[in-house]
Amino acid sequence: MAEIRNMIFDRKDLSDKQLIDFYKTLLWPRMIEEKMLVLLRQGKISKWFSGIGQEAIAVGATLALQEDEWIMPLHRNLGVFTTRNMPLHKLFKQWQGAQDGYSKGRERSFHFGNKEHHICGMISHLGPQLAIADGVALAHKLRQEKKVSLAFTGDGGTSEGDFHEALNVAAVWDLPVIFIIENNGYGLSTPVNEQYRCINLIDKAKGYGIEGIRIDGNNLLEVYDTIKGVREYCINNQKPYLIECMTFRMRGHEEASGTKYVPQDLFKLWEMKDPIKNYEQFLLENNVLNETTIATIRKEFKEKIESELAIGYDSKPMVVDTEAEMEDVYARTEVRGQKTEVRVVDNSESNSDLGLQTSELRLIDAIKDGLHQSMQKHPNLILMGQDIAEYGGAFKITEGFVEEFGKARVRNTPLCESAIVGAALGLSLEGYKSMMEMQFADFATVGFNQIINNLAKIHYRWGQNADVVIRMPTGGGVGAGPFHSQSNEAWFVKTPGLKVVYPSTPIDAKGLMIAAINDPNPVLFFEHKALYRSVSGEVPTEYYEIEIGKARHVREGDEVSIITYGAGVHWAEDYAAEHPEISIDILDLRTLLPLDYFAIREAVQRTGRIIILHEDTLIGGIGGEIAAWIAENCFGLLDAPVLRCASLDTPIPFNLELEQNFMAKGRLDEMVQKLINY
Repeated sequence: MAEIRNMIFDRKDLSDKQLIDFYKTLLWPRMIEEKMLVLLRQGKISKWFSGIGQEAIAVGATLALQEDEWIMPLHRNLGVFTTRNMPLHKLFKQWQGAQDGYSKGRERSFHFGNKEHHICGMISHLGPQLAIADGVALAHKLRQEKKVSLAFTGDGGTSEGDFHEALNVAAVWDLPVIFIIENNGYGLSTPVNEQYRCINLIDKAKGYGIEGIRIDGNNLLEVYDTIKGVREYCINNQKPYLIECMTFRMRGHEEASGTKYVPQDLFKLWEMKDPIKNYEQFLLENNVLNETTIATIRKEFKEKIESELAIGYDSKPMVVDTEAEMEDVYARTEVRGQKTEVRVVDNSESNSDLGLQTSELRLIDAIKDGLHQSMQKHPNLILMGQDIAEYGGAFKITEGFVEEFGKARVRNTPLCESAIVGAALGLSLEGYKSMMEMQFADFATVGFNQIINNLAKIHYRWGQNADVVIRMPTGGGVGAGPFHSQSNEAWFVKTPGLKVVYPSTPIDAKGLMIAAINDPNPVLFFEHKALYRSVSGEVPTEYYEIEIGKARHVREGDEVSIITYGAGVHWAEDYAAEHPEISIDILDLRTLLPLDYFAIREAVQRTGRIIILHEDTLIGGIGGEIAAWIAENCFGLLDAPVLRCASLDTPIPFNLELEQNFMAKGRLDEMVQKLINY
């Protein structure tokens, strides 16, 4: 715990009026909190994370920034929201879970953001907001704006990998971002001596080659002046900065947790360091305020709180609208058939019917073409990934891009998958599009939290879109073993807010890549590695889209329908060619989320016998979901049970013979024969 020392206030060139305004700004969240604790005990709000004793950090930091600079606060930073002049009545509606709060009742307490006030709400995992600040700062850097972003974390949060990744990326990319550690001595109940072994958390700055400073977090003027100066440093030098603010949490982690784990003498010591009492005493001693004025301010605030709460209590009754809930999962896209800037190709017909000039491309070249044309179309599109610049990426898809578009838009990244996903989201806050290459889909696990809990949920939570595409090289058949060949698309298909596409042909690969980049929602773009150079086809040379969410009818048949995607399409086509005696119908899903249920139903109608074929393992694969939907919605159309043909429920092995045995392809004939003979 920090040494307790007397607080010295240096007003510098601040006027009396500014000092008084600062006092009001500091006092306002404290008085709100004191009222909220009363309401919590009365059961009128459900939960509260108190920032009493820490207000000077949130208030001072927010005062030091421009109003249009993004802040990523935590759940104890009421002062950020109030200093940005968010009205108390609407905040109160938010805390009640009211429909007319900031998140329509979808988020609790401070887990929300607001574009108007340039606040990006946190998620409970604490660390991801740091990387989002990186992305916002990158946007400022790209536009050569004199702005910074600022992200809060706690002493406990510095133990997380997200802390390391965000600081490392900010340092490597020279980003104008301020990271603030609120060191209040505890991560929930875990004291700092069980969190880290460095003497001071600010010592961590040296490891990233960046500057840092440790300050008294309870001294409003010290916080304000320091961050104001650091802001200028970050802008002028285009560098990040780490600030450790020493403070103390006077309440529990949240009210239900209590404070029994905290030595009581610490409360007595830090009571003497109360940020409001000390600042108030400074103003009194310097004749900036008197007791009468202070009493007047407090009386006005008390009345204002009651007045605002009266408005807050008058919330609209919650009206549950299932359709509205579903609609808000995704940012709105243009209605089918109404796009004007790009042609939408329906290649269920033959290419000759499309009336387009084409050239023969491999799947890998089609992806590259779609990405290249998107870079030309969207000057605000940023590519990020390991080795994607001069080297061209692990599979050479971005080879030559640096020479045409520059390193500012084609960016090599450190091995920080979580931070790069977060940075992509930060870019979206500032109106950029981004594509991240995950190098191998297997590596998405180290960015899983950002994808699942941040990208996927942010629009539903508070209306912020995530204009991000993550390329996911996937699939087996190349002898790459369990960490470079697994099929993990099903992990993401169950996550509302994501879109998942998986092309099997060059024409689809290009069109879906363009569609994914044009889509304002997060899209996971799966690319089968074994198909990169083994599959070729005619691809329109022009800029076009394949519609996300629409399947492709590959082959007409009336005995068995194979519903599949990715490499499974080619397995099914090869099998059909080898067995002309069986009339096989083939449906290529192309998009796994959202599924084209209309096309699935049509496939059932055509044959009444369904095999769902995928390379993924059987248990938990998307085939189970499709089979369940067919059973629930198309039961009367079936002539036999729905069968699934999938890979073994083991990790994918390295040895080629073992891998061949693992793959679903080897069991396709058995499943077809079983279905026919049913």
